[in-house]
Amino acid sequence: MHKGRLEAFSDGVIAILITIMVLELKIPHDGTWAALVPLCPIFATYALSFVFLGIYWNNHHHMLQATDRINGKILWANLNLLFWLSLIPFVTGWMGESEWAPLPTAIYGALLLVSGIAYVILQQAIIAHQGPGSKLAAAIGTDWKGKLSPILYALAIPLAFVHVWISEALYVGVALMWIVPDPRIESRIG
Repeated sequence: MHKGRLEAFSDGVIAILITIMVLELKIPHDGTWAALVPLCPIFATYALSFVFLGIYWNNHHHMLQATDRINGKILWANLNLLFWLSLIPFVTGWMGESEWAPLPTAIYGALLLVSGIAYVILQQAIIAHQGPGSKLAAAIGTDWKGKLSPILYALAIPLAFVHVWISEALYVGVALMWIVPDPRIESRIG
C-alpha cells in the first residue's frame, strides 16, 4: 500500500487536535492586562501540548519519509497513536482549567506515556514490515531519547502528587529533548 493516505490522514487529525485546543482558549471580556492573568495556566498548558503535538507531527513525518510501503498492521498502529493523541485536547483543558492540580497533571503524564508507547509500536510495525535493514531501522539505532522519555514520564506521574512543578519540569525537559527534528532519520532520507 502507498503511504500517502496514511500521512495525509494523520496530518489532518493532528491539525484538528491543535485547532480544538486553541478553541478552548476563552477570550477575556475585559481589555486589561489583568484579564489575561487567569488565562496564564491555560495558555501555558496549551503551549506545552502544542509543542508535543508538533513534535509528534514532525517525527511522524520523518518516520514516514523513511518508509517505503505500509500494510494493515501499520494502519492500525497509526490509528492507535492517533487515538491517544486525540485525548490531548481534553487533558490539556483539564490541566489548564484546574491550574495544574495533581490528578490532571498526572493523567497528562500518563497520556504522554501511552502516546510515546503507541509511537514506538508504530515505529516497530514499520520496521517489521520494511525489514531490519530498512532506512528507518538504521536511523533509529540505540534511540536513547526514545528510551529516556518513557522513564521521565513514568517518574512525572507519581511526582505530580508530590509537587506538580516537578512533573511540569519533566514534561518540558522531554519536549526540549525532542523539539529538534531527529537528525538520524533526516540523514538517512536526505
